[in-house]
Amino acid sequence: MKRYVFTLIPACIALCVSGGCATKQALVQKEPNPPAVKVEQPKTAPPAPFMASGKMLNAIVAVVNDEIITLYDVNHDAQPLIRENEKKSPLNDAERSRIRRTVLDSLVEKKLVEQKIKELNIKVSEDEIRQAMDDVKRQNNLNQEGLVKALAAQGISYDQYHSQLQEQLERLKLVSLEVRSRIQVGESEVRAYYDANLDKYREEDTFRARHIFFKTSEKAPAEEIKRAMTTALNVLAEAKSGKDFAELARNYSEDPAARKDGGDLGSFKKGDMQPELEQAILALKPGEVSELVYTPLGFHLIKLESRIIGKPKPFEGLKSEIEDTLYKKKSEDRFSAWAKDLRSKANIELKELPGIL
Repeated sequence: MKRYVFTLIPACIALCVSGGCATKQALVQKEPNPPAVKVEQPKTAPPAPFMASGKMLNAIVAVVNDEIITLYDVNHDAQPLIRENEKKSPLNDAERSRIRRTVLDSLVEKKLVEQKIKELNIKVSEDEIRQAMDDVKRQNNLNQEGLVKALAAQGISYDQYHSQLQEQLERLKLVSLEVRSRIQVGESEVRAYYDANLDKYREEDTFRARHIFFKTSEKAPAEEIKRAMTTALNVLAEAKSGKDFAELARNYSEDPAARKDGGDLGSFKKGDMQPELEQAILALKPGEVSELVYTPLGFHLIKLESRIIGKPKPFEGLKSEIEDTLYKKKSEDRFSAWAKDLRSKANIELKELPGIL
């Protein structure tokens, strides 16, 4: 089934402001960091927990500036994560509880962001939502009818998705106002990052090699395979002893071209060769001969003639890419600090529900 991308929020921000998802390791093994201080009770008395068949189905689990988060809210977001993790291995009660606690932590942060949007009176127009909807359709190559069908296949109605887009756009405006507008990336930073990461921005290394080929196949009789291997091992011994590899290729290789070019494979880069041959070549130093390499076509001997280290790509051509990288990193760091500060100033009370949270 084709997967569609319906979110507008960059991944680094989406995880912070809209709950996101997590791996089993992150959810099950890492304890969340709840606020250290509990504060006053909400102005309205909390409803009594709702019980059925001896199980607690709903109760207030957190109060965030007088707004509540319920156990139902937590379970609603946690169940998909629990199901996904249980596909890998069964979870015990403690692990499920940790997932719920992680989800609760995300819901608290989401609630704080929603409250900040209201405080700053951030609004999104219908035109902005329509434009965002058009962008989503364009990215997924869908028309209106196709979008509605794709959403329905994921259990989302068009009206629900309209509301989700509105929320996402409001959060993007908040992030832009509170975080991104205060970030600058100077050219000196870009240049310093380039200089410190030259290996990352090099062109691919170029290799030149020769090979000797001994034809056989998996379906060939055992005697034929044995004969080809014996010949290959004898030639390998000669190559290792220092005999001219190109001359050995002319005399023994069953590649017709080798009689003329001495098994010359020419110049190539990573990804240009068969995986088995490439793996052997990458392990060699210039002048070295490989051990016997087997592929579905037969046996190969390889000699690496040279390896030219790729030159660094020009700085000017990478400037925009590095700026984006640094801007994203600064955005993530500043958003984390902003969200932490937002939380530290909030009145938050987390409830303890033994056996559940």
